[in-house]
Amino acid sequence: MAPSDKTYSVPLYTTSNGCPVSNPNAMIKMGKVGPALIQDHHLIDLLAHFDRERIPERVAHAKGSGAHGYLEVTEDVSDIVSADFLNGIGKKTALFTRFSTIGGEKGSADSARDPRGFAIKFYTQEGIIDWVNINSPVFFIRNGVQFPFLVHTQKARDPQTNLKDVNMYWDFLCNNPESVHNTMIIFSDRGTPFSYRHMHGFSTHTFKWVNKEGQFHYVQIHLLTDQGIKNLTNAEAHALQSDDPDHAGRDLHEAIERGDFPSWTLYVQTMTPEQAEEAPFSVFDVTKTWPHKDFPLRKFAKLVLDRNPENYHAEVEQSVFNPANTVPGIEPSADPVLQARLFSYGDTQRYRLGTNFTQIPVNRPLQAHCPFQRDGAVCVNGNYGSVSNYPSSFEPLKYRVDATNNEAHEKWASEAISFQWGATDLDFEQPRVLWEVYGKTRQQEALIHNVAQDIQGAKPEIQKRVMEYFSKVTPEISDRLSEALQK
Repeated sequence: MAPSDKTYSVPLYTTSNGCPVSNPNAMIKMGKVGPALIQDHHLIDLLAHFDRERIPERVAHAKGSGAHGYLEVTEDVSDIVSADFLNGIGKKTALFTRFSTIGGEKGSADSARDPRGFAIKFYTQEGIIDWVNINSPVFFIRNGVQFPFLVHTQKARDPQTNLKDVNMYWDFLCNNPESVHNTMIIFSDRGTPFSYRHMHGFSTHTFKWVNKEGQFHYVQIHLLTDQGIKNLTNAEAHALQSDDPDHAGRDLHEAIERGDFPSWTLYVQTMTPEQAEEAPFSVFDVTKTWPHKDFPLRKFAKLVLDRNPENYHAEVEQSVFNPANTVPGIEPSADPVLQARLFSYGDTQRYRLGTNFTQIPVNRPLQAHCPFQRDGAVCVNGNYGSVSNYPSSFEPLKYRVDATNNEAHEKWASEAISFQWGATDLDFEQPRVLWEVYGKTRQQEALIHNVAQDIQGAKPEIQKRVMEYFSKVTPEISDRLSEALQK
């Protein structure tokens, strides 16, 4: 990479309280051979901060890279959404994006076979809204209670050996056969993107967009890369794990540094409540896609990344994203996995960064006056001065508040039940179509090879269950897997 044109002034080296240190390499001792003295504030201050300089890594999405940019509205969508930042052709909104793998530790390789996170924080005039996307249009599970189990099978290690457990991973997938749609995507070459710039992003979850009349549509968001799709083969991905494990972060940084700003064209799929009731699948099922012929893509914006972070820890490691963060005009749906994420993301951020994490600059909204976030640890925003911590002390809202007209379609009246969304024959229809598509794109061979490579060290009973798992899509997959394992 070419040297940066940026120049930096060298600051005066001090302790944390601002006291200048004339010689950072010296320590105070009792003579040349005596013990160190506790009065050496520089030594004690240095060690204390060194011992605490790492925050806990994310439970999932630990390895990632980020960049600043903007969203520009290119088409009028005011008929389906009243959110201010999406209304007005040409309107631009500042944003920060963090890309990541999901199951790897912080030092893991960028080329791992894994879904990719594609999280976006928009700094709108109506508050922060976070889109916590991934690079797959579907997900492994559709019950929120399974979310911790899924992450454990992808990231957790055997408690005795501390090794990754292929048997646990495939046991989970086989126990939840609705996962096969996303498994077939992850074990194609799409599971190892060449870079963050060369992959699509998807909301995957269903959300609700509400217009100014209070009417809503169910929506799914698609972010289609303008750089074109580019993936790695299994062999290429493994080679990069040793040759350049940080290649995706390097690629993103260097592209922006040379002015080759990555961009995505944004589309929305919409579905009316009436269409949702007639659809052959549930609008809340995150293991299904919406057919484009029935629910065509509608373009509405362009996303551009044009500025690298100045400090990785401050801006990338401390950035947080929460699907519960929204603005008027955009609401969550009753998708069970989304419902679980609405709590989980904010809760892990309070644990990892502290209760006032939204005061960290990268997470800070343009304007906020939350009376319940003024005290506690690391409160750094001035604490709202003399304003009372009671809502009526604040200026009343002077602009519209959307009220969703959902009485007819979303009337929740039921007893509490123990719910499990079991698999049916419908769960294998879309994967069966995907297998046929793979026959035209030479990905059938990649899927067979990649799965066979992954399960070759698994227990025989797990291998047998994997054959049964894929045979529900088509016996051809299990037959070819069996042949590949015997070679």
